Amino acid sequence: MVAVYCKTFTKDAEKIVHQLYQTLLSYRIAIQIYKPFQEYMLERLSDGVGGVFTGSDDLAADVKLLLSVGGDGTFLDAVEIVRHRGIAVAGVNIGRLGFLANIAKEDVGKWLEKMHEGAFEIEERTLIHATIEGKPAMEFPYALNDAVIHKTICGLITVHTWSNTEFLNSYWADGLIVATPTGSTAYSLSVGGPVVAPESQNFIISPIAAHNLNVRPLVIPDNVTLKLKAECREKNQKFTLALDSRSMEFKSGTEIELKRADFKIRTIKTSPFYTTLRNKLMWGVDKRN
Repeated sequence: MVAVYCKTFTKDAEKIVHQLYQTLLSYRIAIQIYKPFQEYMLERLSDGVGGVFTGSDDLAADVKLLLSVGGDGTFLDAVEIVRHRGIAVAGVNIGRLGFLANIAKEDVGKWLEKMHEGAFEIEERTLIHATIEGKPAMEFPYALNDAVIHKTICGLITVHTWSNTEFLNSYWADGLIVATPTGSTAYSLSVGGPVVAPESQNFIISPIAAHNLNVRPLVIPDNVTLKLKAECREKNQKFTLALDSRSMEFKSGTEIELKRADFKIRTIKTSPFYTTLRNKLMWGVDKRN
């Protein structure tokens, strides 16, 4: 069974989902569709609709692949749906840049044919697990891209950082990003962090608007536990912890632990990573080439 997840109610999304649905039906593949989008498409699918789901709890047990239709944000939401179940996720891009959702909408038909023939590779992507005093930081305490500590209303925060038991640094900044290799092309990249290949076993620590110009992003192995203690100037103020698209506020002085999750997300490899970099970041767009 294949699940189709889309939360963008546009004509473009409608066209792609309809194409996915009709093609999967022609391959006699059972389909489960995200319920809000199924309701939006109800009168537009000539062959009716299959099962529906609203989240992780009612995703069918026999789903082997989840197709995310949207941008990278939709893909990250899909990760929360599949969780630890080992379901492969593929992203059809109807957004903008699309590092995670990297199947171009014009290539959907061709890609589905390859999928039906089994002519694709699976990649496994590392996640970050966040805890506070040994308890999950939030309902789904995992991040595929990054864990970000950010100031809220206070003008500056200090993030004291330890790698295992070794003190690393106190970052005076607007915030701190701890990214996976997958997230190295997201928020971390925008603050000057390095691009890291997905199979690298690393975390990237990048300060946001650091108040010390000699502080730079740092790449460390992902087999450590990072302890972060964020302090605001005023003790009654709060800071924000964001795990991909989910965020919560915590009081000044709260200690957060980040480590590699004990499961990985399976994604469909549609093109080599360096090819994606050249295409998305326009490397080599030079008249001398």
